[in-house]
Amino acid sequence: MSEIDDLVARVAQQLQSQSGTATSGATATTHATSGKGLGASDYPLYKKHPELVKSPSGQSLDDITIDNVLSGKVGSKDLRITSDTLQYQGEIADHAGRSAIQRNMARAAELTAIPDDRLLEMYGALRPYRSSKQDLLDISDELATKYHATICSGWFKEAAQYYEKNKKTQG
Repeated sequence: MSEIDDLVARVAQQLQSQSGTATSGATATTHATSGKGLGASDYPLYKKHPELVKSPSGQSLDDITIDNVLSGKVGSKDLRITSDTLQYQGEIADHAGRSAIQRNMARAAELTAIPDDRLLEMYGALRPYRSSKQDLLDISDELATKYHATICSGWFKEAAQYYEKNKKTQG
């Protein structure tokens, strides 16, 4: 047990020293817990605003420890990133002039609401010749209506059109 604690402490120390040198010239600003107004100086989010980074069950970063994992107070689902955290990271990226990263974070934030098994099925359906155009449009509709994932829904609509045009649909 102490070996694990030592390892975790060393990794944490390395992460802190790396982020400290990368952001030493940045000036931190105070923001409301809504995350609005986050900018490039708020990177890394976990260090500058740890109160904004929560597990899906609402636990703080301080609650996620080896001891809490071993005692069962923290489960595997608590180690997942939340939609809010991804949105905050996207906001920071956007203000740093990295709009492509912001778009990827927004898309990833949508995906957090979809169960893993279903998400894998959806991505499997995107493989060429696996789905009909209607199958892809149905997934697009499911993404939009059931999961409110409008960005991802748009990707499936676009895939349906592209696959049909380029003869990549099933059959």
